[in-house]
Amino acid sequence: MLPPVPVFSNLMHLITRRTPPEYEGGFVREVTVRARPPRNPRMERFIVACWILIAVKSVAVVWLAGHYRFPFNPLLWVVAPTVVFASVGTGVYHWRR
Repeated sequence: MLPPVPVFSNLMHLITRRTPPEYEGGFVREVTVRARPPRNPRMERFIVACWILIAVKSVAVVWLAGHYRFPFNPLLWVVAPTVVFASVGTGVYHWRR
């Protein structure tokens, strides 16, 4: 087991040979806890509606890709970025709560 490493402030007190200050003000006197604000049902309905639109768009792109020839892969260039950006936006909304 390694020996304890002195803290930088203790090292400075040792070098300057000063007595350490009183740390009475360093203790926690009071803690207040705030409840999370309630979820906004209107915003959550909007997010669900956007995901439904993304699903409709994805199905339409897959259907169109089956009927017409595209010079690119529509799943990788259309559907994947849409789902990734929507997931990031939804995640940010839920994690910031």
